[in-house]
Amino acid sequence: MTQTQKSMHVDPFAPEGRELKKENLSADLVIVGGGLAGTSAAVTAARAGIKVVLVQDRPVLGGNGSSEVRLWALGATSHMHNNNRWAREGGFIDEALVENLYRNPEGNALIFDTVLLEKVLAEPNLTLLLNTAAYSVSKSDAETIDSVMAFCSQNSTLYELKAPLFCDASGDGIIAFQAGAAFRMGAESTEEFGEKFAPSDDYGYLLGHSIYFYSKDVGKPVKFVPPAYALDDITQIPRFRSFNSKDYGCRLWWIEYGGRLDTVHDTEKIKWELWRVVYGVWNHIKNSGEFPDAANLTLEWVGYIPGKRESRRFEGDTMMIQQDIVEQREHEDAVAFGGWSIDLHPADGVFSERPGCDQWHAKGVYQIPYRTLYSRNIKNLFLAGRIMSVSHVAFGSTRVMLTLANSAQAVGMAAAHCIQQNLLPRDISKGGHIRRLQRDLMRVGQHIPNVALDDADDLTQKAKLTASSKLCLEQLPDNGPALRLERGYAQMLPVQAGKMPAFSFVVDAEEATQLQVELRASERIGNFTPEVILGQTHIDLNAGADQRVTAAFDAALDEAQYVFVCLLPNEQVHVHLSSQRVTGLLAVQQHRLQEPPADIGVETFEFWTPPRRPNGQNIAFQLSAPLDSFAPENLGSGFARPTTGTNAWVAAFDDAAPTLTIQWAEPKSIRKVVLAFDTDADHAMETVLLGHPENTMPFCVQHYRLLDGSGRVLAECADNHQSLNRICLDAPVQTDRLVVELLASHGNVPGSLFAVRCYA
Repeated sequence: MTQTQKSMHVDPFAPEGRELKKENLSADLVIVGGGLAGTSAAVTAARAGIKVVLVQDRPVLGGNGSSEVRLWALGATSHMHNNNRWAREGGFIDEALVENLYRNPEGNALIFDTVLLEKVLAEPNLTLLLNTAAYSVSKSDAETIDSVMAFCSQNSTLYELKAPLFCDASGDGIIAFQAGAAFRMGAESTEEFGEKFAPSDDYGYLLGHSIYFYSKDVGKPVKFVPPAYALDDITQIPRFRSFNSKDYGCRLWWIEYGGRLDTVHDTEKIKWELWRVVYGVWNHIKNSGEFPDAANLTLEWVGYIPGKRESRRFEGDTMMIQQDIVEQREHEDAVAFGGWSIDLHPADGVFSERPGCDQWHAKGVYQIPYRTLYSRNIKNLFLAGRIMSVSHVAFGSTRVMLTLANSAQAVGMAAAHCIQQNLLPRDISKGGHIRRLQRDLMRVGQHIPNVALDDADDLTQKAKLTASSKLCLEQLPDNGPALRLERGYAQMLPVQAGKMPAFSFVVDAEEATQLQVELRASERIGNFTPEVILGQTHIDLNAGADQRVTAAFDAALDEAQYVFVCLLPNEQVHVHLSSQRVTGLLAVQQHRLQEPPADIGVETFEFWTPPRRPNGQNIAFQLSAPLDSFAPENLGSGFARPTTGTNAWVAAFDDAAPTLTIQWAEPKSIRKVVLAFDTDADHAMETVLLGHPENTMPFCVQHYRLLDGSGRVLAECADNHQSLNRICLDAPVQTDRLVVELLASHGNVPGSLFAVRCYA
């Protein structure tokens, strides 16, 4: 009994019945759905200064990325298996991923739950309703939602939620559907949008659901008696021979079912079939006799709800299609980006004779337009998550969690702009409103491909930047392992316009042989697909170790860009690598050739991808002329990651105390300083299951100080691991100079910065 309960309450009979407790909540924005999309939109909006109610029908946040489903969250990095370099999503979702890595490099789904919950609870403008299901909508007119009703079974309370703006991030579109918003379900024909990858009837028009399981070695034999509903004939699964005792969790994403059913209303039916399959699979592993190494394994966890891929898609003022992705079409109202493959699955899922998926990549990342993120016929309704306005084929790429979280951040910021300026979602897509939205998104870490931050309020734009040193990259030391060239290996270099310097490196050859070296670039500057051969050379090698050789190319570049010095496969040759890491430098390995059928509208090209740390070292090299690609002037590029160049100031290798000075001609009043650090946007940071060798990124500055012109310390951080640091001073400081001291990084990496911005 609590302290407020002084005596027993007795209510023996209520002939008229009883009403549930009801609470009325008002906010500026009501978001229904607490997956990564809804959570990202809610935190972004709350931080932008508006009142938000986030309604989640589950006990935790994260949706498919939560401990209830346990799918690793991914986006444009695609496990680092495509050519999208430095493509991890920015903004709030990057903050959550970096924090999860710091606390949880082992990939424990329970810890990721706590990271998301902590972030949401820290926002005073955000009210979180867990275990609360929105179930009905009231409208003030045909095109306007007035309120949403929701019920929490845990506290037996009804909530009436009123706001001028609503966002449906529920996955199935429960609010948008009831509000009458236009939607689609299934797949468009090739004829409607000219999408050559549109599926056929035998392939199916919907993606199914998946349920995952975890196993655990308990150190002694464990018996398994399957439940009566377990699948008893494993051969009903055409791929049953690929099951083994090692794979579990979302490594078995292809245990999928339901694409021939109604993926909204048949979800419980689909769940039971997936349970039947999972317990049948485990029975096969434990009791078939084919897996003696499974004797000590127990079934630790099976998902209680399925991870849902596809159901309704709602219509915005525009609809993304296959060509937007493959052709990387640009949009004036771009607010986010994607880069996952177009990833369609056969509707029969685990029971299909076909491969579990068909994945086709573009050559780089693509823009997501704002007009896909609100309903075209419900005036005050935003669309976030997988219900956004895309065709079925484009959905195959946009549907992954980090892409959806990234675009939902634009919803959160747009909602704040609507409230602050008395606008509706459609109004933001016009004129200067979209440019302001882009600016404010990039201020909080969002990356929008080919859109640079143009921030007139940033006082740094009017300052002179000088540094204690800058890296003039002429060589990397020969202090790493030697790599056999079983596959091609390439050093990516950020070069300026002009003649390409000669590239020398050290190899060991097991016998006399010839090594082919090519200089390559991307057809589209800003992509990282090495498809254009700028030069070729053949180097004759004698048998023996420590041979320094030089590749010189008669090539001149019209503009600054990344090039690839590609050492092509030769198993007799080992190239010497360097343990030195540097912001903006990567080495990549020849991975595979994408060879789509000729008639599906997807291009053929090679994948060159970085091996994950602790592997993936740069080549130990020397250049005939240094690369001047790391100067402090890069801090004004408007991009906080490598794109066409490093976009970073990097200190010299021998600079023991890297210092950046921001100098104005006259004193300025400074209240806020923003620093953007390198947390390696190339690293995928999968949230669960897959472990990571580090819990901080070696490139990131760990310890820094901010000083004014008199040398007074304004701020100091000794334990940073985040991408974006916002320093808000208690009172404005009047000074004509700020100094940023980079005192230590997390790895043996020269200090670096992507951006410094100062505001009054």
